[in-house]
Amino acid sequence: MSTSPFSVILFDLDGTISDSAPGITESLTYTFRELGVPVPPPATLLSFVGPPILDTFRQAMGMDEALAERTLTVYREHYLAHGALDSRPFPGMGEVLRTLHDAGVPLSTATSKPETPATYILEHYRFTQYLDFITGASDDEVRSAKADVVAEALRRLADAGHDVSRPVLVGDRLHDVEGAAVHGVPTVFAEWGYGAPSESAGTIASAATPLDLLPILLPIRLP
Repeated sequence: MSTSPFSVILFDLDGTISDSAPGITESLTYTFRELGVPVPPPATLLSFVGPPILDTFRQAMGMDEALAERTLTVYREHYLAHGALDSRPFPGMGEVLRTLHDAGVPLSTATSKPETPATYILEHYRFTQYLDFITGASDDEVRSAKADVVAEALRRLADAGHDVSRPVLVGDRLHDVEGAAVHGVPTVFAEWGYGAPSESAGTIASAATPLDLLPILLPIRLP
């Protein structure tokens, strides 16, 4: 039996499990240059890591629907071919996932990254063995808002027979916090990720490193 105060745990991917910014920002740079779109400065590109990418094209870049869809197509092709594995898991994250899994806590991702690249990355890290589900944006981006992804993760866990009455999300950006809150899910803030400290507002706890999650998520360790 799990000793966690939470019945299920959801994990964001980019900026929480994976240091994926290099591959994402390089693919964004390639895409904008390919389409003749001015490339934003590095700090702005970094701010694009985490939120739904199609929303970023529409809102942050001010693209109309047609250009946003075209940009997404070019970005996806380049990212899957070159950028997805230009990343690494944050130190200690494998131990965290393994420890929680071995303690019997059901785990799922809840990422705005589409499930195909998310699965590809997590299989490369050999982390899929610790996860009950890899839940993310749908590949067509119809499901991409964090609130919708969280709802899908909880639905899959519940359908598999898991108790979802005490969920928690681990994430590093404001859209993680706000998306989880739509469903009454509290968030533990990943300080090592890409979010500014102000984005932790409304979270129930904060962890400086992945290993600092364990006293929060599994305060009583099984022998």
